Amino acid sequence: MPTLSHSKGSCHVAHDKLMDRARDELFSHINRCGVLQASPEDQKTWMAETIDYLAERYPDLSDLHLSQLHDIGLRFCAPAIGHGTDNAVTADATEPTDVQEEVAEEEVTTAA
Repeated sequence: MPTLSHSKGSCHVAHDKLMDRARDELFSHINRCGVLQASPEDQKTWMAETIDYLAERYPDLSDLHLSQLHDIGLRFCAPAIGHGTDNAVTADATEPTDVQEEVAEEEVTTAA
């Protein structure tokens, strides 16, 4: 556990490191526990329980920090671009579509 001193600067740095460790541990739990495949409601329940656990593991974190961890965790579980192979770019996706081919043909015709 980081050593906290009485100077504001070193206390802030130690607190930031503590928050970083808690965040990294949260992400590790999310990845290991299969939460990414759970329903949004199950994710919320799991997140609340996990934040309670992290509050016990890191008692120096404030309620504000725990709330931030909760929000970060839920955002990680519901990214703008989904997790998994269903959302991965495939080789077929790099092939031009019919519309792209038509635009390219028009550009050639217009340039000639």
